[in-house]
Amino acid sequence: MRRSDMELRRPQPGRKSTTAGGGEHLLFLTDDQLRQGIELMFFAYRAFTQDPDQILQDHGYGRAHHRALHFVAARPGLTIAELLDILGITKQSLNRVLRELIEKGLVEQKKGESDRRQRLLYLTENGAALERKLAEVQRARMRRAYREAGPEAVAGFRRVLELMLDEEARESLLQFVARSPSP
Repeated sequence: MRRSDMELRRPQPGRKSTTAGGGEHLLFLTDDQLRQGIELMFFAYRAFTQDPDQILQDHGYGRAHHRALHFVAARPGLTIAELLDILGITKQSLNRVLRELIEKGLVEQKKGESDRRQRLLYLTENGAALERKLAEVQRARMRRAYREAGPEAVAGFRRVLELMLDEEARESLLQFVARSPSP
């Protein structure tokens, strides 16, 4: 694919497009360029998940296990209800995943101190080791791509990801991400 095929095109003179607020768009993408971007997202996601998928497969786990491990690692003491909300999956699906992670000694549940009915989730030492291994291969891929793209492209990529979030959930998700601790 030629770089010029993916570059933004300027509107033709005399053919200005406007935003809902009346401002002018200086740049726009053709449907073909949008399709190419969508395909690149698919391929990038495939590449982003292939290394962790292999590690997970070696342990008999899948992507749902990875997501659970990731968020429990990022927020020790997360409740099951909070994890359900984060993952956006059914209670039945989460129960299956958590049961396997608990049975294999990767996650442990503790009763809440203020509300004994709550089940707080924590990674065990083995769970933390697996999560670190999964995260490291993804961080290495992100680090390499970010380094090659440069800071301006990284900021633009982050902004595109932010704007792809559902508008009504965007602010709370951005606050959630901002509170994620660094490894």
